[in-house]
Amino acid sequence: MLRVATYNVRGLRDDRRALVRVIRALRPDVLCLQEAPRLPGWRRERRTLARAAGLSVAAGGRVGGTAVLIAPAVRLLHGRGHRLRWFAGLEWRSVALAVVEKDRERYAVCSAHLDLLAAARLSHAAQIVPLLERAAREFGAAPVLAGDLNEAPGAPVWRLLGGRYTDCFTAARGPTPATGSATGSKTAPETGPIIGPITGLETAADGDAGRAGATFPARDPRVRIDAIFAGPDLTVVSYGGADVPPGDLAVASDHRPVVAEIAFTSSARA
Repeated sequence: MLRVATYNVRGLRDDRRALVRVIRALRPDVLCLQEAPRLPGWRRERRTLARAAGLSVAAGGRVGGTAVLIAPAVRLLHGRGHRLRWFAGLEWRSVALAVVEKDRERYAVCSAHLDLLAAARLSHAAQIVPLLERAAREFGAAPVLAGDLNEAPGAPVWRLLGGRYTDCFTAARGPTPATGSATGSKTAPETGPIIGPITGLETAADGDAGRAGATFPARDPRVRIDAIFAGPDLTVVSYGGADVPPGDLAVASDHRPVVAEIAFTSSARA
């Protein structure tokens, strides 16, 4: 099983101590970052953050500000950054792609941060899929895509990715367990550990379905724009947020992180 998290860290412009506490609370095997440092000294800044969180840098370049960090228990097989198509007048976007192995199972994990312009978002998403799947085929790995999509579920990018991969949030939503910690429970904590199908995120218990799983803005999440998608050979075991005080989430970044536990299905191992 692999714990994959995604987090837009806003260039480390917020409370770094709170940020490290949040990342440690996620306990990720693999952490996909967006808006990672990219000004002069960016390599040092990323390494410093990774060390403070008990991780190491596996992939990512300066352009685009995407990166993948990994835990000591994870073996890195391949890591690099890929620049995406440039659109005049827009920020140059990229993805960070790392192929990793844990418990003899391989995963190709891609961190993406899509544009604010809808046409560019969709074009880049269509470019990312073959990049990810090529790496997955080359290393015999299962594809995982995580990041800041900059649009709400149901929009074109979500439909494109959802047609190929499993949206981990949606897969984790199911009958409310007896613990009362899943979506639909009015007693679910705002930031709780993963103990059921889905915990630690804003829910739709108040009737506002648009806020289910909301990740942005961090102080008062209203929309789900950060996501984790798993390949067809993977099963979503659980999905949630960080078990930290709400105050840490509010000052660590302008996004909230999410983390999913994913595992290979029995048929995929056969």
